[in-house]
Amino acid sequence: MKRIVLIVTIILLGFVANGQDKARMADYAAVLEPLFEASQTAATDNERYLASEQAVQVMSEARAVDGSISWKWDFGTKVSVLTSPDKKVRLITWPVVRDNGEWECFGFIQYQNVATGEVEFAVLNDKSDEIMNREESILEPSNWFGAVYQEIIQTSNEGRTYYTLLGYNGVDNITQRKIIEPVWFKPASGKPQFGQALFRRERNIRRVVLEYSNTVMVNLRYEEQFVRDVERKRVKVKGSKNRYRTVEVTHDRKDKMIMFDEVAPQVEGMEGLFQYYVPSGEEMAYAFIDGKWELRRGAQGRLGDKRLNKPFEPIEKAAPSYSTRN
Repeated sequence: MKRIVLIVTIILLGFVANGQDKARMADYAAVLEPLFEASQTAATDNERYLASEQAVQVMSEARAVDGSISWKWDFGTKVSVLTSPDKKVRLITWPVVRDNGEWECFGFIQYQNVATGEVEFAVLNDKSDEIMNREESILEPSNWFGAVYQEIIQTSNEGRTYYTLLGYNGVDNITQRKIIEPVWFKPASGKPQFGQALFRRERNIRRVVLEYSNTVMVNLRYEEQFVRDVERKRVKVKGSKNRYRTVEVTHDRKDKMIMFDEVAPQVEGMEGLFQYYVPSGEEMAYAFIDGKWELRRGAQGRLGDKRLNKPFEPIEKAAPSYSTRN
């Protein structure tokens, strides 16, 4: 009987503690909401930065509450909140837009450490202006290639789990960026690393950065689509015993993949001047095959189940799914 009473008491204490944690998280949310709003809409750069810095401080406190990694934050379209399918990684990101149109991104990553099993937390510091080899660098949270993330894709291969992030950065009044960035956690320390060599046959590429004119729209999204594979086969010439010829056989395959527009200079000779980059008209795809993202040129995003050899309407380009101040 005493044992039953003890068990019931422990359960009730757990309910009380859980209720207290929920109340604390609700209090933190109530404090954060106006701070995030001010980070986007305050009248001056200083006020927007101050609100963001205060939000960082509050979130740093909130993450210590048990279960905070699964708390359902809802800050509307001002802040991106993403949680991985396995519930082990949470990313919260948002921009501060200066009066001159320049962006600086802020954020946190909260994750279950694969080495210790503990839930840990790191502030993301946007150093994108200082990173020279931006597509080749493996980065830590302290020197992050800033972005507001729109999607998190979880993949695994040979016992390792990777998370690929699709992000956006408004940069300035001249250019903007979309980013494909794999993240993984080092087995020894459990710490996150941004940028990984997950792109097949693209030597030294750790992330894909699409930078282009701020006057155009570029697609980047993860979805189930058709892609055409071309296979070269040797076949016997009809009516001949020993003669063969090479033919191309096409296969339409439906799979989940990262679809995006190729960007290129609008004017010849403007390579590297991203304000002149626009969609080239060719749609590309990364399909996850045997543990790597493999590039497929000439992919064609479709509506519904229309096959590649049938008439189709291209999918309309969409603006980022979050908003900033007007």
